[in-house]
Amino acid sequence: MSRDAVALAGFALMFVLMALRIPIGVAMGIVGVGGFAVLGGLKPALNLLGNVPLSVLTDYNLAVIPMFILMGAFASHSGMSRELFGAGRAWFGHRRGGLAYASIAACAGFAAINGSSVATAATMTQVALPEMRKSGYDPGFSAGLIAAGGTLGIMIPPSVIFVLYGIMTETDISKLFAAGVVPGLLAVLLYFAVVQFLGWRYPASMPLGEPHSWPERWASLRALWAVLLLFLFVLGGIYGGWFTVQEAAGIGAAGTLGIGMMRGRLRWQHIRAALIDALRVSSAIMLIVVGAYLFGYFLTITQFTQKAVAFLTTLPIGAYGVLALVMLGYLILGAVMDELAMILLTVPIVFPAMMQLGFDPVWFGVIIVMAVTFGMICPPVGMNVFVINSIARDITLARIYRGTLPFIAVDVLRLLLLCAFPAISLWLPALIVK
Repeated sequence: MSRDAVALAGFALMFVLMALRIPIGVAMGIVGVGGFAVLGGLKPALNLLGNVPLSVLTDYNLAVIPMFILMGAFASHSGMSRELFGAGRAWFGHRRGGLAYASIAACAGFAAINGSSVATAATMTQVALPEMRKSGYDPGFSAGLIAAGGTLGIMIPPSVIFVLYGIMTETDISKLFAAGVVPGLLAVLLYFAVVQFLGWRYPASMPLGEPHSWPERWASLRALWAVLLLFLFVLGGIYGGWFTVQEAAGIGAAGTLGIGMMRGRLRWQHIRAALIDALRVSSAIMLIVVGAYLFGYFLTITQFTQKAVAFLTTLPIGAYGVLALVMLGYLILGAVMDELAMILLTVPIVFPAMMQLGFDPVWFGVIIVMAVTFGMICPPVGMNVFVINSIARDITLARIYRGTLPFIAVDVLRLLLLCAFPAISLWLPALIVK
């Protein structure tokens, strides 16, 4: 059997294993080691299995992932998400769709201290969804809005996806963080526009709320000092040159713990729960990373990556035609594959091709993250949708997916704007990163 046939068989087997509900990290690892054994021998494959997990799990650069996740877990268990939603409610609650505005703003604020889309969606489902349902909002729309708002967790820094992309492509992570700010804020504005339009078109689905006095509004902002302090300290430290991204992640986690304990919000039972949550999420991510590395060695020995790069760069459709083809591929993969696995599996293939075609690595990183966000809320395997459904069992998957459709539409618009005007994401890194 030729190496090309082995590579294609490996991809087919991986998707079969995924369809059988095998964890995606395990599926990639099985195919990677098995395929390497077929082409390189059993002993080298077993050596690969013994060495790769150790090298991945002891990689200092990857330590940033569990630290940012722990930071988000401490923030969630200390009640910062409720403070964010409370502030949004105080300022927007009197408007039609006010709680929807508050939910989006809270998702954006929580994303600034939490690098996970799933964690953002899960946290805000428990905080915002009950309030919206109590106020008479349509449950499907409310859940769909939170699913879309959760995607801000991997666009607004710090972002686990940006970290992985930066490590894999040797792109400056601080530039990637800066590049995600404006597209993230653009997403917030477009989501606000969706709420504004739907509130005008279907007013019964978003009743008016109770107005808050100006003293109550200012008081709600004073409660956000901890979130603002963490955001400015972590990102300010990175861009001020005080510490590296890895150090910032550790300091952010320790700072969140310290602030939570100082405010009396994090007692032993909360700390224990946060550590368990962070361990579960980090373990799942690192399993996918190990599996992707094993699968990557298999692709290397088949020379599939080099051939795919050569194929993409020689297509007679121009650079933006290739980009459109790649984005279409991401939209399809996003509907059936976990976002982390998608990044780890595809970036080694498409990144060299994009660089040969002359695209900026930082800009392409933002484009990839935006494409990945579609997969978080698109059927049939929108991870955020499944997370929300697991919490709010009475809201069916179909209703949540219908609720996400308007937000998917504006996400497509945002992607087109960033492709047409790369400066949207590149001007801030050029301004603040030396």
